[in-house]
Amino acid sequence: MAELPPLGETLLPPDAADPAATALEMDELWSFVLKKTGKRWIWIALCRRTRQVVAYAIGDRSQQTCQRLWEAIPEVYRSAHCYSDFWKAYGAVIPEEQHTAVSLRSGQTARVERFNNTLRQRLGRLVRQTLSFLKSLVMHDSCLRLFLHRYNCNRAAILT
Repeated sequence: MAELPPLGETLLPPDAADPAATALEMDELWSFVLKKTGKRWIWIALCRRTRQVVAYAIGDRSQQTCQRLWEAIPEVYRSAHCYSDFWKAYGAVIPEEQHTAVSLRSGQTARVERFNNTLRQRLGRLVRQTLSFLKSLVMHDSCLRLFLHRYNCNRAAILT
């Protein structure tokens, strides 16, 4: 089986003419492996302009996992302004001048919240009440990675 390229290779370049348009929306959603006590958090950074997933990290809901998400963001997107909820890990990791914590009602994270719904709809294994749950960490990570690559490539094809 062929290896997937890094997620960054599926991204359209940021808009150099309008850096403000390349804002990132960040959020996290939980899933589980084997049983509900085996929670895994999926952290997502979504480009507002292209609606592509710029980076993701899987882990717990800690500052360390948020740091891994931040480090996974490609260098060309690292200077983008980031919008997230009020989860304290974001404020501890993202530089203060680049981060705005907003409420759900503000609409500033609507795209990433919608993407989370899309992720749950298209990957039945991530639905909260399902019979098709994942039984291994490897399959959890592989299914998610494959979906994100395919999603980004489809978004790129639509936008070009």
